[in-house]
Amino acid sequence: MAPNPSIMQAVEQLGYRVTVGDVATQAGLNIAEAGQGLLALASDAGGHLQVAESGDIVYLFPRNFRNVLRNKYLQLRLQEWWQKIWGVLFYLIRISFGVFLIASIALITISIFMIITAMNSDRDNDNRSSNYGGGFFYFPDLFWYLSPNYQTEYQERRRTRNESSNLNFFEAVFSFLFGDGNPNSKLEERRWQEIAAVIRNHGGAVVAEQIAPYLDDIGEKYQQEYEDYMLPVLLRFNGKPEVSPEGQIVYYFPELQVQASKKYHQSVPVYLEESLWRFSAASSGQNLLSAGLGVVNFVGALVLGSLLRDGTVAAQIGGLVAFVQGIYWLLLAYGIGFLGIPLARYFWIQWRNSKISARNRDRLSRARLLTDVDTSLQNKLDYARQFASENVIGKEDIVYSSETDLLEQEFERSAQIDAEWQKRLEQS
Repeated sequence: MAPNPSIMQAVEQLGYRVTVGDVATQAGLNIAEAGQGLLALASDAGGHLQVAESGDIVYLFPRNFRNVLRNKYLQLRLQEWWQKIWGVLFYLIRISFGVFLIASIALITISIFMIITAMNSDRDNDNRSSNYGGGFFYFPDLFWYLSPNYQTEYQERRRTRNESSNLNFFEAVFSFLFGDGNPNSKLEERRWQEIAAVIRNHGGAVVAEQIAPYLDDIGEKYQQEYEDYMLPVLLRFNGKPEVSPEGQIVYYFPELQVQASKKYHQSVPVYLEESLWRFSAASSGQNLLSAGLGVVNFVGALVLGSLLRDGTVAAQIGGLVAFVQGIYWLLLAYGIGFLGIPLARYFWIQWRNSKISARNRDRLSRARLLTDVDTSLQNKLDYARQFASENVIGKEDIVYSSETDLLEQEFERSAQIDAEWQKRLEQS
């Protein structure tokens, strides 16, 4: 089985020398998963174990462990290859909607022009030139986009409108239709990372009120009094509750108190804030252009449909018009969907954002309790500090490492052991 990518990334970010608590904090994983993942990664990537006098274990990995794994696992090589291929395929899928929009407008426009020209030629051959000029009058934006000076003119329009967007036209069409993905796709990962960071910043000992701003549903009033919402946190990070003489509960997490190196306190938001959904990352001008072309495409499809009601017209003209008649319902469905999907998505986003705002307000209200601490909460915080600890395992604390032979390590440590015995004898 291939190693956990989150653990691999955490090891790299932490400098290739880590403890279980380090990885659990960095990746937001539970203690058991982090421990098993580190053991598997050390076994597969040629990592080493360093054991401290306290019995705590530090994992040391070579800096090229990804290359070792890549050579060992075909699955990792296939994943990297597929990520590159999928990046290209997904980009083609994104721009295909814009390409199809332009193609649809072009087919509809040319078909309307050919039908009107054919109809007018039967009435008055002298009006062909005027019909030709009117055929393209209603689509200036389309041909402005296809003009060779598009990039220069588009950048000038953006500067004059003070708009900013990194999307080209085709990407903007996809963004207008389907948006840009869930802004909170990694919310759970971020939640547990922030909770672990809060615990670490307080020496591995916290009270429930310090964790509540990062949780969603903390239950009814009676459940909040019993602090049932702390159970998932205790299970995830192997925490232990302690009851004060006043009957208040505090929580400490021994594994998160052990570090492979001294680290500064992490900057953590006062509460878990969910991001609101955006309708589109495209600029307002790009969205207006997409909507305008969608309206043009839909109206053009309706006009074309009225002209194709008489099936003999397409049969007489044949060629492109006959082809368009065959796919007319596809063009009409695309035109309806092009306007209907963003409209439905707009109202769905408003509903979704109202829920997100409500959850953010709830978490913020819990965070404000820590800014105006009453006597009872202050007593809990003071009691929790008694369990706070920070155990940094340096190289001088290591009594055994799998990097070298046991006899060699014992020989290297003989002088240190003799000095410790001499010191004890002198003290006695």
